[in-house]
Amino acid sequence: MMTSVDTDLIRVLADPLRLRIVTLLARETLCTTHLVEETGAKQTNLSNHMKVLREAGVVDTEPCGRYVYYRLRPEVLEALAGQFTDLAQSARATAEANRKRSCP
Repeated sequence: MMTSVDTDLIRVLADPLRLRIVTLLARETLCTTHLVEETGAKQTNLSNHMKVLREAGVVDTEPCGRYVYYRLRPEVLEALAGQFTDLAQSARATAEANRKRSCP
């Protein structure tokens, strides 16, 4: 059984600022102003990162007056975690069965 991991999502989350944003959003829904304050990022830089997170399906937006609030979609992280869990289980089964490919 070949286990695959969503490498595109890993690339999205591998960026330090995006990972910081995801970590902050795991605790509460925040607007752009809050995220700028919390991260120290410039508004334009933050907007670009939020676009990447939205397009990857990691966050949802909620307009509220002149502000936009961002909410983390936990099911996306759960799916990625599940992929890693499957990979770890496959590795454990391989180790327990002492499976290795023969050399020619």
